[in-house]
Amino acid sequence: MQAKITAIGAYAPEQIIDNHYFEGFIETSDEWIQSRTGIKTRHFARQNEYTGDLSEKAALNLAKTYGKDLSDVDFILLATVSHDHVMPSVAAVLQHRLGIRQAGALDVAAACAGFGYGIALAKSMIESGMQRKVLVIGAEVLSKVIDYSDRTSCILFGDGAGAVLVEASEQGNIGACIVGAEGSGGQDLYLSNQSTMINGEPIKASGKIYQNGRKVFKWAVNRMTEQAKVLLEKNNLTINDIDWFVPHSANMRIIEAICKGIGLPVEKALESLSVYGNTSSASIPLALNEGVKSGKVKKGDKVMLLGFGGGLSYAGTVVEWGV
Repeated sequence: MQAKITAIGAYAPEQIIDNHYFEGFIETSDEWIQSRTGIKTRHFARQNEYTGDLSEKAALNLAKTYGKDLSDVDFILLATVSHDHVMPSVAAVLQHRLGIRQAGALDVAAACAGFGYGIALAKSMIESGMQRKVLVIGAEVLSKVIDYSDRTSCILFGDGAGAVLVEASEQGNIGACIVGAEGSGGQDLYLSNQSTMINGEPIKASGKIYQNGRKVFKWAVNRMTEQAKVLLEKNNLTINDIDWFVPHSANMRIIEAICKGIGLPVEKALESLSVYGNTSSASIPLALNEGVKSGKVKKGDKVMLLGFGGGLSYAGTVVEWGV
């Protein structure tokens, strides 16, 4: 059997935060934020709303929109770095809420590459015969782990969740995958509340996100331009075969630079950051869901997914949508 994405769903909290919100406590402006990141708004969870809540609503949106029964899901893979708890996993919490008693449940902590890792793991599970129906979710409530005193990073992040259902099928639609990591750069993008060292370098174990923006920007552009070409080669495709490119929505300048590097018109890139901000694990499914809802992504379109970020890590695949 092969692995096939059969449904997609998403959810974002009701509270919308525009760029003017930050002008009250840091030196910034709407024009400054938009010009450097492409972000216009982001969604923030309520005080008592967490990653598990967003994940549940994204899964229920998927089930309702596509008429899918989730009661026989074999496994839940939930990509996040903003866990409700260290344990139990958010995936286990969701398994209970959805009433899927027989399902295995696992959180995937690969930050902005987490959703891509989840797809690769689901494909492997199904094609090995281990599972037949896997729910893959990318979800974050980053508003609770932002350092609001850091003017360069606090403007970036938002909350949201996206989910896909991956099922066993005689004809799959998930191509060859890439997964990778460069742990040597872990100290450039981290979230820690225990160890004060990464790779022998001191860090702030404050439970807040820290990012060395310049280093991560350079790494993302160079490495993802390279890995996008590797992904195309593994799938026996050229860039002209790709209908839509869905990279992690970190920064519009990064997306533009990668598109230029691989020779793809930026108009073919789907992003979620302008509306949702950087939602880490959730950014790719949010962007893909918007593309499907708007009618841009059509049946048979070849869609290249490429996540990259904390770890430093990356993961991607090519999906032939709706076949």
